[in-house]
Amino acid sequence: MLNLISFIARFGLAAVWLWSGAVKLLNPLDSRQAIAAYELLPDSLIDLLAVALPSMELVLGLMLLLGVFLRWAGVASAIILAGFILGVASAWARGLSIDCGCFGGGGYDADAGPASYLTSIGRDVLFLAMAAWTAWRPFTRFAVRP
Repeated sequence: MLNLISFIARFGLAAVWLWSGAVKLLNPLDSRQAIAAYELLPDSLIDLLAVALPSMELVLGLMLLLGVFLRWAGVASAIILAGFILGVASAWARGLSIDCGCFGGGGYDADAGPASYLTSIGRDVLFLAMAAWTAWRPFTRFAVRP
């Protein structure tokens, strides 16, 4: 049973990172708009993050998929996901109306409310649990360098 959980955590998180990273990297203007909507960073860092973040997501996805430094990939994933959770919670607490931009798109959203913020936070908490599990008990079968 523990191996099944490890398998789901590793490959599920790989799919999440590969999907979100690819969508964001293919649409850098949408990524920039989503990051800017959080109103947390100066404009000088937004363009850099709009390219760096999806690139990091793709790297983490490939690391998890191929099984390269799985514990490190789990830890890095957990750190990034904790940042996402804090970002969404911060936007909600400050009364911003935004879409998280987690899987592309994003930016200001007049329809955003408690349900959308709780959904984003809940999903990211699940992904955070998957990352923590991978860091703690990685699924090393089919791994190039666990």
